Amino acid sequence: MLWFLVLHIAALLFWGACLLYLPALIAGASWDNAEINNPAINGSAIKEPPNPFDSIARFVFTRIATPAALLAILAGSLVFLVNHTVTVWLIAKLTMVVGLVFVHTLLGMLVLRLEANNGKPLRVWCLVLGLTACALMAGIIWLVLAKPVLEVWP
Repeated sequence: MLWFLVLHIAALLFWGACLLYLPALIAGASWDNAEINNPAINGSAIKEPPNPFDSIARFVFTRIATPAALLAILAGSLVFLVNHTVTVWLIAKLTMVVGLVFVHTLLGMLVLRLEANNGKPLRVWCLVLGLTACALMAGIIWLVLAKPVLEVWP
């Protein structure tokens, strides 16, 4: 069980780092795309656009964040099944993990919006998703370390 726990924690570190890095990466890339597509800034109206499906944001999301998320969820499920732990704080933690999965999905949608390059603002959404990921991760860490005694609702 210890190896599953180590694998779970390592995968969580990668996933959490990606969830914090991706909003900044997307916001920076959307700012760069706005400058590239503005002829007044770059001085040239004719330029071959870069391949939209070859971005670092897509690479980080598909090759690092998503496998780390799947591995973290799988290893965490194995820890849960091997240890036979069912407590209220664990259910609260799993609820927050669902929130992280939702943030992960929305970040994937922002990567698609970035690649569409339609000029819609992404920085506000990146800020909201980054702060939400921070809050959820802080709540999960608190729940895991404190293991508060929560009462079960009747």
